[in-house]
Amino acid sequence: MERYLSFKMYTKKELQNCKLCDLYKTRLNALVGEGNRNADIMLIAQAPGELEDKANKMFIGPSGKMLDKLLQNAQISRDEIYITNLIKCNLPQNRRPKQREIKACSKHLDMEIVEINPKILVPLGYYATKYLFEKYCLSEFTKKEFPKLLGNIFTVENRKIYPLSHPASLLYHNEFIDNSIENFSKLKKWRKIK
Repeated sequence: MERYLSFKMYTKKELQNCKLCDLYKTRLNALVGEGNRNADIMLIAQAPGELEDKANKMFIGPSGKMLDKLLQNAQISRDEIYITNLIKCNLPQNRRPKQREIKACSKHLDMEIVEINPKILVPLGYYATKYLFEKYCLSEFTKKEFPKLLGNIFTVENRKIYPLSHPASLLYHNEFIDNSIENFSKLKKWRKIK
């Protein structure tokens, strides 16, 4: 319990005072990751949405409902995993993150990865996947090539990277839901493989 409190307090203080990029001028909150500090699965989304920024809570809007369905189908509860974002502040008008914002904010994510030390990193969407591939020196890819990475496992150092679709994208592209359900359900299998 002590580890949980000290980590949360340090991170929250660090993030709420963060001015490494201009997003601090428009955010309401810098979101701290949530979930099990001993999780072997860490989901990494792009950035908090407007609802999440207002409530200071991860995945509470429509994409959160989609994530809950995907996790429920995979028989994984939020209590078992840790969820965070690449960018800790809301991106105005849900725009794409700028490279300088990713560079500034990624130190917070890197700290979470060290602290949680999950076996499986699950980037949700293009930008989170791109950052992890760069961090762990995996091959580069274009936006056009990105869909081919989804549902594939990449082993680096002492962990696996398992890129998946962001639940928000499924709200607009129903044709990918069946594939995403299948990919999320494989998380249980990857978790057991050392």
